[in-house]
Amino acid sequence: MKKRIAIFASGSGSNAQKIMEHFKRNAEAEVVLILTNNPQAYVLQRADNFEVPSHVFTRTEFYDTDEVIALLKNLQVDLIVLAGFLWLVPKNLLAAFPNKIINLHPALLPKFGGKGMYGDNVHKAVLAAGEEESGITIHFVNAEFDEGEPIHQSKFKIEPGDTLEVIKFKGQQLEHLHFPKVIENLLKKMRS
Repeated sequence: MKKRIAIFASGSGSNAQKIMEHFKRNAEAEVVLILTNNPQAYVLQRADNFEVPSHVFTRTEFYDTDEVIALLKNLQVDLIVLAGFLWLVPKNLLAAFPNKIINLHPALLPKFGGKGMYGDNVHKAVLAAGEEESGITIHFVNAEFDEGEPIHQSKFKIEPGDTLEVIKFKGQQLEHLHFPKVIENLLKKMRS
């Protein structure tokens, strides 16, 4: 039976799209659900384009009930992927899917992680710190922002004169290249 992936995203969903593309014709795994806390998120359109069901949830539903967990269990989800999802994962969801929730962070953790460190905030902090390199970290999710065990890191060099847009682009290239492959490798390990 195919492994089943659910993706949480809060915004545009470019990584969600790359993951859906990667697994569209994959014999081993499939994306079965896109979840978002943002009814205006473009990721919903991307899910429609791939004919992947989607679910919009409220803060109350996510933090004060087990509705989201019940939905994921009902769909027999094997792996939960956070792809630009901005809320802290509640303990009941972590307990229901131990070591089965992963996140992508647009910097080399443990640097530039934590509450409020997402998207452009991260890249601006990297630039302000005068870093010579940045990159991505794919990690397991725990009860704290960006503190779970790392699974994969990839780096790129920051050249003198690189702007926010250039750094963002370099990071996204790594995200789109590595995130689907890391997910695939994780799912293979789950089988063995």
